[in-house]
Amino acid sequence: MKRSFAPVVNAGVRVLILGSLPGEASLAASQYYAHPQNQFWRLLGSVLDWPELAALAYEDRLAGLLARGVGLWDVVAQAHRRGSLDAAIRDAVGNDLPGLVAELPALRAVAFNGQTAWKARRPLEGMPLQLLALPSSSPAYTRPFADKLAAWRQLADWL
Repeated sequence: MKRSFAPVVNAGVRVLILGSLPGEASLAASQYYAHPQNQFWRLLGSVLDWPELAALAYEDRLAGLLARGVGLWDVVAQAHRRGSLDAAIRDAVGNDLPGLVAELPALRAVAFNGQTAWKARRPLEGMPLQLLALPSSSPAYTRPFADKLAAWRQLADWL
């Protein structure tokens, strides 16, 4: 059984980025997007015009995201999964997305990192939020970085 991390949020979060479920490297490190080939921190650093983001200590990255209005969480609270691929997720139990959203007064948009996360958007449909589908930052999704970044740049409109 694999479990997601606690949400990284505060009252100033304007954009919430939701992944699916932390992979093996992230779980081992107890850090969001810890796999060295995951492009999450590079993508977000580019969107925020903050190229040194990926090189910062993990706690500094999280504090910096919160200071810029970005929060993190996952759509899956717990599930069985061998390895790190989303396709291997079984018996998933979702996180309480509407409950978290209700606690974020400044929230304007929810971005879903990858198709598995995007498929979990239904509980948020109809809320006064922009829902954004992003190409996965995972190394398993082999789309070129520049293509991913072009889609991720839409986050800047909500920050």
